[in-house]
Amino acid sequence: MSGYEVEHNIPTKEEKPEQTSRRPDLSTFFSTLELVDTSDPQAHHNAHAVPQPENMAAAFRLLANAFEMMRADGRGQAPDDEGHEHIGSGENDLLANMIEVLRQNADDPPAELKGCPDSFLDELERVPKKSLKKKDECPICVNPFLDDEYPLVVQLPCHKDHRFDLDCIRPWLKLNSTCPLDRKELYKKKPPAPPVVDDDEEDYDEMYA
Repeated sequence: MSGYEVEHNIPTKEEKPEQTSRRPDLSTFFSTLELVDTSDPQAHHNAHAVPQPENMAAAFRLLANAFEMMRADGRGQAPDDEGHEHIGSGENDLLANMIEVLRQNADDPPAELKGCPDSFLDELERVPKKSLKKKDECPICVNPFLDDEYPLVVQLPCHKDHRFDLDCIRPWLKLNSTCPLDRKELYKKKPPAPPVVDDDEEDYDEMYA
């Protein structure tokens, strides 16, 4: 360490604490998601497009593995003084339940994705930092929201206390349109509009039926 660093109390690279990532890298998951998400009309022009089963299974399995890594980080906590269950508390482990759902879908993938489109996620209510308390934490990663300098917290429409880090809840909602806490349906996909039939063509068909 140089005299300047000592004089101004500047920590060296060796002394600076390494900031570990709160969540696993989900880049592979989102790349796979692009292959199965037909909700984006810019990426998929065919409203009746059906994703390949192997890609669908891979998307669910990748997110299940990522959540499994989060559980293995050892951030689990026992129930607090008020009896609220947290990650790592046994049978009531929220993340374990989410992983089970994901693995079931990976083993028997649905024909089409039943998650929420980006437009729904963009419209989720953002919780301002001033409304967060020190003990408030994300139910998925169990990290206090205020650990982030700029927390991005969203509130699901099913309950005012169902708040999550957007980075945690977004991948889940892209695959599942239900709240992981109460299993309530948050979004229902609208059926594609029927094809428009030209009146002249319809009359023609009736004449020569």
